[in-house]
Amino acid sequence: MVDASHLADSTPTARKAGLVACTHCTRVWPGGTTRCPRCGEAVRSRDTRSLSRVWAWWVVGLICYIPANLFPMLETTFMMRTSGDTIVGGAVVLMMHGAVPVAIVILVASVCIPVAKFIAVAYLALSVQYRWKSDSLKRLQLYEVVEFIGRWSMIDVFVVAVLSALVQLSVFVSIHPGPAALTFAMSVVFTMLSARSFDSRQIWDSLEPDLPEEPET
Repeated sequence: MVDASHLADSTPTARKAGLVACTHCTRVWPGGTTRCPRCGEAVRSRDTRSLSRVWAWWVVGLICYIPANLFPMLETTFMMRTSGDTIVGGAVVLMMHGAVPVAIVILVASVCIPVAKFIAVAYLALSVQYRWKSDSLKRLQLYEVVEFIGRWSMIDVFVVAVLSALVQLSVFVSIHPGPAALTFAMSVVFTMLSARSFDSRQIWDSLEPDLPEEPET
């Protein structure tokens, strides 16, 4: 079996070669370059403060996600009587009316995906923070999946917006976004910011334990 640490030591990398890439325009510059001459963005081999931002956005997103599941996502007014349904409650009502596929889509997009994102981002941040020796390639692939599916968590908010615009029948029936719509949208945005703040290059640092840590700037 090939020793992973020996393989990492023998594999040439840009960092070992004294090079650094701009994460904004991908241009490679000599080590020590602090600002990209092409696009003007700050250049650093590793963003040493990324984990702090990841956890900050992650905690705020989790705080917003709790009321998003406790308060009504949709408020329906019929004959002067108003009722509200939470995300799960609305999905159950849809199932009772035979719209099982729509209910499943809402549950997956509004419950399963957000919870999975919280778990995945926390796992990635902890693996970097404590330099776990787990498969770096699989962690990078997990990060790319989290980045890709993040935007689809907004589907419940889109449904509320469409229904609110279409179902407005004067005093008989009207639909309005509930208080959970705002907190859910905020939770999705904050979790996306948390994932975007993660410096995926740090995933590979566990294979290069001898490289010195960069000072925070």
